[in-house]
Parts: sequence; C-alpha cells; structure tokens
Amino acid sequence: MKGEVRLVDGVRFQVTSGSGHSTFTDGPPEEGGKNLGMRPMEMVLLGMGGCTAFDIVQILRKRRHKLQLVEIEMEAERADEVPKVFTAIHLKYRVRGEGIKRREVQRAIELSLEKYCSATRMLAATAEVTYEFELLDASNTD
Repeated sequence: MKGEVRLVDGVRFQVTSGSGHSTFTDGPPEEGGKNLGMRPMEMVLLGMGGCTAFDIVQILRKRRHKLQLVEIEMEAERADEVPKVFTAIHLKYRVRGEGIKRREVQRAIELSLEKYCSATRMLAATAEVTYEFELLDASNTD
C-alpha cells in the first residue's frame, strides 16, 4: 500500500492514495489552517468506519442477504495529552435488508471487529471499542 501527502498551504495537505484517489486535510484556524478539509484523525476514524462497513456488507452478502441500508455513526474520545490517541470509540450500526435476523447482524459485527477489520484491530490497542446496532424493518425504506 502506498500514499502521498503534499503541502498545499498553511497546514492544508493534498493526500493521495496508492489507488489514485485524492482529498484534502486541513486544520482549524487557531492551528494555521483554514478548515478546508477533514482533520487527519477524523480520516482515521472514518477509515475504521469504512473498514467495518465493508466487512458487514461482505459477510451479509455472502449469506445471500439483499441489503438496503448499512450506516454507522461513530463517536470517539481522545486522550488529553499528546499523543492524543483515541481512548474510546463507540459505533452505532443501522442495517436494513430482507430476511436478516438480529443474530446474523450481531455475528457480522463481531466478526468484523474481532477478526477482519484491520483498522479496528489497530485502534483497539489504545481505545475501548464498543458498539450497538439497530436492525430496521425491511418494509420501511425511509
């Protein structure tokens, strides 16, 4: 895996993945930024969310479920002192799909968090990772 980070101005950087996708990070004005991009630690948290969401979709689709919705809300706490690592991360999953049972969603989440999601495994070294989930009614697509 490769990546590239280039200074644009102030503390704004263009970050480019090895697969060719690009976005920007920036800091708050009090740190020399202009708030024109995500903070790097926000990207770390979102990376974890994307990793576990990917796993959930893959696991449930392998079990032949037709998913209509997979969403994750994340909330993290960080240490007060530098390095301000994550100390707690809470994930709230929402899943909707035809014929999916609660125990299947729970098992998919557990497999992701405990076995498959590399980002979660790394962050769990400093953070207590907790979760909850809601299985939504498949007939309600709002």
